[in-house]
Amino acid sequence: MRLTTRIALVMGLAMPLLVLGSGALLLRLVTRDVHAEQDAHLRERAAVLLPLARGLLRTEESGQPRKAANRERQLLDAGLDVGVRLLAADGGSVTDGSGGGNPAEPGRNPATGGGPQGYRVVAAAGPQPPALASLPVAAPDPVTVRARRHAWRALSVEVGGANARKGPRGTLWVFSRGSAGTAEVTAVQHRILVVALIAAPLAGLLSWAIAERATRPLRRLQRRAGGLDPGTSTARLDHAPTRITEVDDLARTLQTVLSRYDEQAARTQEALATARAFSATASHELRTPLMGMQTNLDVLTDHPDLDPVDRAEVLADLRSGQQRLMATLIALRALAQGDLVEADAFGVVDLSELVAAAVADVERHHPGVRLTLRLTPGLRLSAWEPGLRMAVDNLLRNAVVHGSRAGLPARIEVALRPGGRPEDAVAVLTVDDDGPGIAPEERQQVFQRFHRRTGSPGSGLGLTLVAQQIALHRGTVRILDRPTGTGVRFEVHLPRPVDPAADTRTLELPLHRAWLSEVPGEGPHDLPTRA
Repeated sequence: MRLTTRIALVMGLAMPLLVLGSGALLLRLVTRDVHAEQDAHLRERAAVLLPLARGLLRTEESGQPRKAANRERQLLDAGLDVGVRLLAADGGSVTDGSGGGNPAEPGRNPATGGGPQGYRVVAAAGPQPPALASLPVAAPDPVTVRARRHAWRALSVEVGGANARKGPRGTLWVFSRGSAGTAEVTAVQHRILVVALIAAPLAGLLSWAIAERATRPLRRLQRRAGGLDPGTSTARLDHAPTRITEVDDLARTLQTVLSRYDEQAARTQEALATARAFSATASHELRTPLMGMQTNLDVLTDHPDLDPVDRAEVLADLRSGQQRLMATLIALRALAQGDLVEADAFGVVDLSELVAAAVADVERHHPGVRLTLRLTPGLRLSAWEPGLRMAVDNLLRNAVVHGSRAGLPARIEVALRPGGRPEDAVAVLTVDDDGPGIAPEERQQVFQRFHRRTGSPGSGLGLTLVAQQIALHRGTVRILDRPTGTGVRFEVHLPRPVDPAADTRTLELPLHRAWLSEVPGEGPHDLPTRA
């Protein structure tokens, strides 16, 4: 069912209910006003009739029948449109029969016109309840009396006073029909029903028209979104603000969903490209060492009586080829991991502890290297710890291999310190070596895949891994001359947020990462270097 139809039906049902509810309240108020008008009229008539009733009782007590009949006629004529019933106490006063003169407790006596026992009807005329109808003991405030499916408003007034010892005493009752205001109430009821019957279809139609117009931007958005096919077209949702909060929010949500779909599709494509590139690169780069190993194996097979010195040389060449093969495979796998890592792999890392552990490993595996370490403890940042450790290890390994002069052990100085402005703090890692250095025109090339110096035992991927990981962590790396003496300095800057646990900028990983399949510096991304 359409939203506009739902709104129309709900309003078509709600409006009559609202009208009926308001009508019930209005009826109550109208009924109260009608009763108030009746009651005021009864009090007015009672005030006019009271002196006449008192005179009638006195005349009757004096034993003047003709004069009493005239008084009765005057009383009944003065009643006009109300019913009049005058009750007189038998003997002028009523006692409880104990001889003490105490007033009797009144009760009901149908024989006396529904009034208290010990009273008799002196005069009665006009609209009033039947004689057998039960009346209250007293009604100083108007009440409703019901009998034979009819209702009357009744008011009683004491004639002579309840404590009077002398003179006649009685009760004057005045009545008005309960249906006196029925016409007005019935008219209001009919009008309320008519309004409810008219309001139902009108409210439904009006609500449908309003809802139809209000949901027009939503339908336009639905048509635009329904025409999108991310699998066959690059067109995306183009939404102009409508100043309708819900529609604009929904459009932004759809745009976000589509953007995330695009990102995920791009990541999937990159993952497939990375897998293909890994296979192609591995087959290409491993062909040379494998062919060398095959040649050496053929030599050993074809010449079982090979000179021991030559055999040892061939075996050493085999071992070197195997090590190069393993190093290349490990580096390719690391590059592939860097291309595929996601933001949920990041966490808070103590960079000081990580650098200290990497330096300790180098000292353990290369005891002849002279290493100097200066670091500031407690430098924490948001990072992918395996990747960051891999970058530091490769920087140190590069310094060990290339950072020495002929015949001398490598001398490496490692420093880690805070840097940058307070609002843009960074961690600065420097690795200095004592090697021949790198010419300025070659410093960009060393980060490219499989770039090796002549005679280098490495895979040519170590510094590519460094560049990849620094870019992944939103950092920069540059190659400088060593401040003192010969050699080269690698300087790395990594963002260091005030609260690493709440850092979100670092987790905004580059969407396009293809260090394995593209040449750094020549693809869609640049090297994370600083001038």
